[in-house]
Amino acid sequence: MTTPANPNDAALGASAAHAALAARLAPMAPTPGHELTLRVVPMPADSNANGDIFGGWIMAQVDIAGAILPARIARGRIATVAVNQFVFKQPVSVGDLLSFFARVERIGTTSITVNVEVYAERNPGELQVVKVTEANLTYVAIDAHGQPRPIPRD
Repeated sequence: MTTPANPNDAALGASAAHAALAARLAPMAPTPGHELTLRVVPMPADSNANGDIFGGWIMAQVDIAGAILPARIARGRIATVAVNQFVFKQPVSVGDLLSFFARVERIGTTSITVNVEVYAERNPGELQVVKVTEANLTYVAIDAHGQPRPIPRD
C-alpha cells in the first residue's frame, strides 16, 4: 500500500523545478532597465537558402518589439524614423525562441529612441541562451495626418 503524496512535497518539487529553470536561463540577462516586449519562434518560411533566418525578418520583429514602449509613452500613433544601429551578433535558426527586450534611451520633443536586445534560447535538452541582435531605433509621435506631434509630458 502506498502513502498518499504530501501536497507540500509537490509544491517543493515545483519550486525546485522552477529554480532549476531559472538557473538555466540565467545567461539571458538583458542590460538593466530592459523590458520584455516580444517573444517569437521563427519558422521555416522565415529562413534563407542557407537555413538561417532572414536578417530582414529579424529587423521587422525588432521594429515591432521596439515600438511597444514608445507607443505607450506617446499615447498614440508612432512611426519608425531611423534605425540608428543594427548589429547581428549570431545567426538565428528555425525553432529558436527569441526574446526581445527594450529600453527607452531618450525622449525628445516628438521622438523616442529605444535600444532593443534580442536573445535566442536554443537546444532545449542542453539549453543555450545567446545574444543574437542589438539595435537602436528612433520613433516619432505622429498625428492623424502623419505629422509629428509633441510627446505628452504628464
